[in-house]
Amino acid sequence: MSHASETEGAPSGGTLESRGLEPVPDVERTGRVRELFPTWVAANISVLLLTMGAGLIVFNGLNFWQVLLVAVAAPVLSYGIVGLISIAGKRGGAPGMALSRAVFGQRGNLFPGALIWVARWGWETINAVTGAYAVLTVLDLLFGVRSHTFLIVVTLLVFVSCTFLVSGLGITALRVCSTWSTYLFGAFSVLVLGYLVANTDWSAVFAEPAGSTAMLVAGIGTIAAGGISWVPSGPDFTRYLPRTASSKAVVGSTVGGAGIVVLPMVLMGAVMAVSTPDLASAQDPVSFIGELLPMWISVPYLVIALIGMLLINSMSMYSAGFTAQTLGIKVPRAAAVSVNAVISLVLGFLLMVVATSFIGSFISFLTLLAVAFSAWIGVFGVDMLRRRSYDAEALMDTSRSSAYWYRGGFAWRAMTAWGVALATGLLFTRVDWFAGPLASSWIGRNGLGWAATTVVAGVLYAVLPRERAAETAEPGAVAAEPTGKPTGTRETVSI
Repeated sequence: MSHASETEGAPSGGTLESRGLEPVPDVERTGRVRELFPTWVAANISVLLLTMGAGLIVFNGLNFWQVLLVAVAAPVLSYGIVGLISIAGKRGGAPGMALSRAVFGQRGNLFPGALIWVARWGWETINAVTGAYAVLTVLDLLFGVRSHTFLIVVTLLVFVSCTFLVSGLGITALRVCSTWSTYLFGAFSVLVLGYLVANTDWSAVFAEPAGSTAMLVAGIGTIAAGGISWVPSGPDFTRYLPRTASSKAVVGSTVGGAGIVVLPMVLMGAVMAVSTPDLASAQDPVSFIGELLPMWISVPYLVIALIGMLLINSMSMYSAGFTAQTLGIKVPRAAAVSVNAVISLVLGFLLMVVATSFIGSFISFLTLLAVAFSAWIGVFGVDMLRRRSYDAEALMDTSRSSAYWYRGGFAWRAMTAWGVALATGLLFTRVDWFAGPLASSWIGRNGLGWAATTVVAGVLYAVLPRERAAETAEPGAVAAEPTGKPTGTRETVSI
């Protein structure tokens, strides 16, 4: 039997979290649902939302009211899914990709796990680059220091090192940082909004013509893709919640925390684009803030946004450490995080120095990311609706004796649904350097490849024959809500 190398963690009693993949025992589940709100606020504190909001005006051709609709619908849709999948964390007490073993099998889970792990490299690279650009912009505004290759390397190294430190400390450090960044970013966002309201040519903003329905739907998909990328990580941040925590509150806190940032940021970007359309296609997605806002606003705003981007990357690396462990990398979670830190440093340098279009690379990445994650979401989501229990011991048992070994270590129903859905989604996908044969169809034109992927995965998984072992309750099973009675030695947690 193979277990994670760390077996105890104390997020409520200290700063350093040592717990790895293993399910959290009830005695340590002292988290509160309200802590999810600042967590998902912090996960969205990125000036890239300004650039994406500008893109809705410049590239999608939408008007202000259409952008408002996008800014409301996208976080409700994407973070609604994040919240729903997060319920598995508070019921199972384990990270998302550990719970995924029960769905795909001990060996089968390596395939979606590897794809999600690689996808996180890109997400962490994008955030590291954006953070580095924020540092460079602040240095330029305050001291007139111009960017050059050596300075790029230094800023990337500092940013990634700080990310590694925070993510390595664990969930408590993330919670504390998220709470304070929420207060600070909220205060300065109100300040920026006030400045824009007073200095924007609103007649020009409202004079923008309406765009097509296809571009509206595609815009929702583009903004929602960022939230979709967090879905497998959702249970990572709810596994310390007691099983009795309100599922509705989990979803509400997740959607509310994300929406309170996404909505104003996207709208601010759209308003800025009316006077500065070039910001939607700028190689540097940050420096325009210094051009549009006075220094007394732009510098502190960028510093706070920098903290937010550091937290986004820290959260991503925190989850990536768990994913790496599920792939069989037998090191503590904090050490597993270092792999992603090094990769994001190298890829970040290439994106800043070699790539010619940051925003083009970013949108292409988001599109592919949404498809890759949606195949997992469809399968895991349907399984979560049907599954009555997780076997805590079987989750950690990677040998043939595991209840989640299935046939040869694979749950073939899940693997088939996942593989077919992934291929289907790519057929409808178009990015800068790749176009599927169905990319010109209605689904492709509306940017709904990720939605088709989710539907195909879920439907196939629902209709294919079940693997009997996956549904067998184990001795010592625990009911959906704790009864206060002692459990058996082999713990099965309800879902």
